[in-house]
Amino acid sequence: MGIVRKSGRHGNNTKETVASATVFLFGKGGNMVAFLEKLNTLVWGIPALLGILGIGIYLSFRTGWPQIRLLPKALRAFLQTFRKKEQNDGGVSPFQALCTALAATVGTGNLAGVAGAIAIGGPGSVFWMWICAILGMITKFAEAALSVRYRVKNEKGEWVGGPMYMIQQGMGKRWRWLAMTYCFFGIVAAFGVGNATQVNTVIGGINQAVVALGGQESQLGNLLMGIALSILICGILLGGLKKIGSMAEKLVPLASVCYLLLGLGVLIARAQLLPHAFYSIVTGAFTPQAATGGAIGSLFLSLRVGVSRGVFTNEAGMGTAGIAHAAAQVDHPVQQGLMGIMEVFLDTIVICTMTALVILVSGIKIPYGKDIGVTLTTQAFSSVYGDWVSVMIAASLCCFAIATVLGWGLYGARCAQFLFGDGVWKKFVFLQGVAVVLGAVLQTGTVWLLSEIVNGLMAIPNLLALGFLAPELSGLVRQFRKKDGRKFCAKEVAIL
Repeated sequence: MGIVRKSGRHGNNTKETVASATVFLFGKGGNMVAFLEKLNTLVWGIPALLGILGIGIYLSFRTGWPQIRLLPKALRAFLQTFRKKEQNDGGVSPFQALCTALAATVGTGNLAGVAGAIAIGGPGSVFWMWICAILGMITKFAEAALSVRYRVKNEKGEWVGGPMYMIQQGMGKRWRWLAMTYCFFGIVAAFGVGNATQVNTVIGGINQAVVALGGQESQLGNLLMGIALSILICGILLGGLKKIGSMAEKLVPLASVCYLLLGLGVLIARAQLLPHAFYSIVTGAFTPQAATGGAIGSLFLSLRVGVSRGVFTNEAGMGTAGIAHAAAQVDHPVQQGLMGIMEVFLDTIVICTMTALVILVSGIKIPYGKDIGVTLTTQAFSSVYGDWVSVMIAASLCCFAIATVLGWGLYGARCAQFLFGDGVWKKFVFLQGVAVVLGAVLQTGTVWLLSEIVNGLMAIPNLLALGFLAPELSGLVRQFRKKDGRKFCAKEVAIL
């Protein structure tokens, strides 16, 4: 697809030049989708995954593996957040910040992504997702802690932070161009991965439930649902940080608990198959052909799929979660870093593992080599509960997707504010509302590809900042462990 511009008497030459460039970039026929697919494969290829895992390994050794050593403390801190939610001084509670981050993370990847990983890479891919999660915990820990460390207050007195502030405040103002690059990618991704494609998922889920109940899908119905969703989402986003946090702490736990309870019911009903499911995960990680009956025989394929899907589902390395965690009212940056650990733990170790086990114990035939996504997950649940459960799965998908739009709405707005000032919030929300309506009525395949590409590009500035600020993070961890979580003053945290 190319744009041809006329330029007076040289119009024909211009056409030929543009056409030649189009063929060079996109191939014969100007197939932009094919070009974007190749670019997406490049962005999310082996070098990118190695970079994300590499920074996780580096930070783990540099800080003494806090994702393992501080995990019990993180679990206790997570449970304590249920008793302390109301916060002042321009921030939200640690639990609200965690739920806001989870809102953008927990979603279709936990249902469709895991199913696809098993189908393409075999049960062993789940094992590599676990390994990816362990390294992802330290990355999210670093993103949350450093975002709190370098956050600032905006004109409204709200705490704002994230990779752009880590770069500008921590690396120096000469690196502001890198922070601005991150924000540009973040804004584009917020309209695609974080909005239009998620709304498309919501509409598809509602239509699936309507058809299951004897109804019929219609374009007019999609438009009306899009308008209703736009009004709802814009109303919440206009309420600002506290409104988003308040909604996230209700929506995310509700959807997650309902889904986990459904999964627990399947595991109880098929408890005798659980040992074999775990065996196939561990065995399949190293000998995929043994777990798949020879359908998948590549160890590298199992590893690559598991790692890539793990990164996709918990978004460790993207830096976005730091934007949400930066608003938490805590005494020390590492205290919110513990919530970063819990974010990956809940997303990948708990919810993704539940999906994987449900599929493996359900007894349904897995079409190895074909990524049929959420259909496989729905079939697994239906094997125990019957077809009515598809409505519940669709409802969970809708809740997760709406929460994702809210979380990414915050991320995109913060990126826009960094570039254009605090006054851009309402304008950004209006554009988000328009994107919601468009996502309800249009096919979003190309939008998904483009936004997925810039989503991957966001990792580059963030990973550079994490590597540069690793000594600072190490000092924060030592300081926190020395004080053992007691009260810290701002001056004390600033001196490392």
